[in-house]
Amino acid sequence: MQQNWLHRLLLSLAVFALVFSTWAFAPVAHAFNNPDLLPKIQTPVIDLAGILTDVQENLLAKDIEEFETQTGWKLRVLTQFDQTPGRAVKDYWGLDDKSVLLVADERGGNILNFSVGRQVYPFLSRTFWVELQTRFGNQYFIRENGEDQSVLQSIDTIQGCLVQGGCRVVPGLPQEQWILTLITSALGGVICGIASIPRKPGQVIAWQWALIFSPLWGILFIAFGIGPVVSRTQEWLPLVRNISGFLIGFLVAFLTPVFNHSSSPEA
Repeated sequence: MQQNWLHRLLLSLAVFALVFSTWAFAPVAHAFNNPDLLPKIQTPVIDLAGILTDVQENLLAKDIEEFETQTGWKLRVLTQFDQTPGRAVKDYWGLDDKSVLLVADERGGNILNFSVGRQVYPFLSRTFWVELQTRFGNQYFIRENGEDQSVLQSIDTIQGCLVQGGCRVVPGLPQEQWILTLITSALGGVICGIASIPRKPGQVIAWQWALIFSPLWGILFIAFGIGPVVSRTQEWLPLVRNISGFLIGFLVAFLTPVFNHSSSPEA
């Protein structure tokens, strides 16, 4: 009993010493509130990470200022890497409930983060910001388009949605997202085709089974195949392709037993 008590005491002291040494010898975290990193002249874009060229930075700053004058929405951009001004940007820019702060930090897997004012959420919901971050801040997009386009296209999307009175989802249909909707459409068609295979002599199509399985293939085709397309783009080609994918999947699954039966050798 005494040995167990002594063992626990030594273990507690070791943990305490480790925590104390980490706190005592850690560098002072000036980065969390370091106004010295902010420029003396007011500008809506602070590019500490050097993501933008001088031309891009100047054009973006001018565009943001004109947008604020015309609409009243305050957009701000901060890029950072080693150091960050942290909370000092709130006072520097006077961020309020009608403000959106885009922070691009190269140290994370996804470089985009957003600080959104309360009056913005009725127009651009929380799911909008998650999708915006996922679409333009992921490493695949960065490799294909560059970090500068991640910032520029994000700001352009935010401005476009605020001008039109809000967006439920991020406009536009990336190819990888469309491919996913095509796959779900075709899979829905396969399930519908299998459920519709006749099971009785003289039956042309098993409507009852198709209706029973309609929640499954309906979700795949309508909710995951058609919904994301019509809510993000007005182009008809992706929609036609997804409907065609559903029909092809249906026919392949529905007609396969017929071909198998006709090709089987007679006894």
